[in-house]
Amino acid sequence: MRILASLCIGLIAVLHLYIAWFEIFAWTTRGPAVFTAFPEDLFESTTAIAANQGLYNSFLAAGLVWSLFIKDDIWQRRVATCFLLFVAIAGLFGAYTVSPHIAVVQSVPAVIALVLVWLGRGR
Repeated sequence: MRILASLCIGLIAVLHLYIAWFEIFAWTTRGPAVFTAFPEDLFESTTAIAANQGLYNSFLAAGLVWSLFIKDDIWQRRVATCFLLFVAIAGLFGAYTVSPHIAVVQSVPAVIALVLVWLGRGR
C-alpha cells in the first residue's frame, strides 16, 4: 500500500510540474488551444497571472516530492498529507471558480493518494 501511495504522490507531483510548466512557459502558445472558451487575446494580457499560478503549482510539486524523501514514517505521512490536502483544496476551489473538470484532475487523485497514505501507515 505504501508503494502505491508513493506512486500516486509521484504522479500528482509530475502533474503539477506539468501544470507549472504550462502556466509559466506555454501560457500564450498552448493556452488558446487548451482553453478554447477564453478569447485568444486574453492570454497575452494574463501571462504574469498564469506564471504566478504556475509558481504555486511548482511549490505543490516540490512539497510532494519532498515528502517522498522523508525517512521518518510519521513526518513523511504528515508532509504528504499536508501537500495532498493543498492539492485537493486547490482542485475544489478551481472546480468552483473555473470548471468542475479541475476537481476530477486534481482533487480526486489527491484524495485517493491521501486514503492510500493513511491505509499504508505503519503500526
